[in-house]
Amino acid sequence: MTQPANDDAQSHGVPRAIVAGHGEFAAGLVSAVEQITGRGTQLIPVSVAKLSVQDIEELLRSKMLEHGVKVIFTDLQAGSCTMASRRILRGMDDAILVAGTNLPLLLDFVFAEGRPAPEAARHAAERGRAAINAYGAGA
Repeated sequence: MTQPANDDAQSHGVPRAIVAGHGEFAAGLVSAVEQITGRGTQLIPVSVAKLSVQDIEELLRSKMLEHGVKVIFTDLQAGSCTMASRRILRGMDDAILVAGTNLPLLLDFVFAEGRPAPEAARHAAERGRAAINAYGAGA
C-alpha cells in the first residue's frame, strides 16, 4: 500500500475551524462544503440563535478548547458572533477570526490541509473576497 505524499489523508476529517453565525448560516455552509468536497468534518458549525454575546463567547470558547481549533469564521463584520470572537481572541496571538465568511472562502480553507489552520484561513479570506462579483444593471 502506498503512503500519502503529505499529511492530507491523516488530517482529513479532523476539525480545524469553527463556523458561527445567525440562524442556520453555519450548518448550511458546512453542509454545502460537505456536499461539494466531502471535507465538511473539518468545520464545526455553531448556531447562536437566541444567545447573548456573553453566551456566544462562552460557547465558542468551549468549542475551541474541546476541539483544539484556532480559527473562527463568522457571518457579519459587526454581528454578535464576531463581537464574541474578538473578545476570545484578545491575548491569543496564534488564533484568527475571519468575518464575512462565504462558501468560496470555506472551500479554499478545507483544501489547504497542508498549511497551519491560521495561515490557511488568511489565504482563504483573500480567495473569498476575490470570489464576489456583481452582474447586470450596469455593473
